[in-house]
Formats: sequence, structure tokens, C-alpha cells
Amino acid sequence: MAKRGGFPGGMMPGNMNNLMKQAQKMQKQMEENQKALEEKEFTVAAGGGAVEVTISGKREVKAVKLAEEVVDPDDIEMLEDLIVAAVNEAIRKVDEENAAVMSKLTGGLGGLGGGLPF
Repeated sequence: MAKRGGFPGGMMPGNMNNLMKQAQKMQKQMEENQKALEEKEFTVAAGGGAVEVTISGKREVKAVKLAEEVVDPDDIEMLEDLIVAAVNEAIRKVDEENAAVMSKLTGGLGGLGGGLPF
């Protein structure tokens, strides 16, 4: 018996075209969302507002504000710790925003391939 022509796995050419269009659309949306995220700024306070750090979505520190009372020459370590804590929390905010955007975009598909059987 002769085999029918076509694509492996029974995929039709039209389905492949649709899949490619969807992938291109998703890639464009990802690029737009990434650009929007990079333009955002995230501000976080530490030490009850004694230290405030603003970073961009690109994870670049844009500003550091210190309350006058936290600047104690005898306790530089505390100030350093507060700055580190604020920067790390701001980075976590960027990561959370990025994850939320990606989750919306992929519709909760999960990891690469979205759990599809191929």
C-alpha cells in the first residue's frame, strides 16, 4: 500500500502556518512587554522608610534616598545593610512583574513547550 504524502506526524501545512503566525505574534508581544517593563521604575523602602531605592526594569539603580537620621558615621554597616536590602527588594519587584507579564502572555502554559507532547 502506498503512503500518503504530507508532513510527518500528520500535520497539515495550514496548521504549521497558523502555528508560525501564533509564535511570531507571541514573540512580538513578548518584545513589547519587555520594552514596557524596562521603561518602568520600581521604588522600594527599607528600614521603615529610612532608605529608598528606585531601579528601572533593566535592573539599573536610578536613585537612592537616605533619611537624615539613618546617616550615622558610627554605624555605617547598618546603612550599607539597608541599602542592600532595598536594592534586593526592588530587584525582586522587577522579577515578579516580569513573571506576571510572562504568565499572562503564555496563558499559564508552563515551561518551554507548554507541556505539549512534542
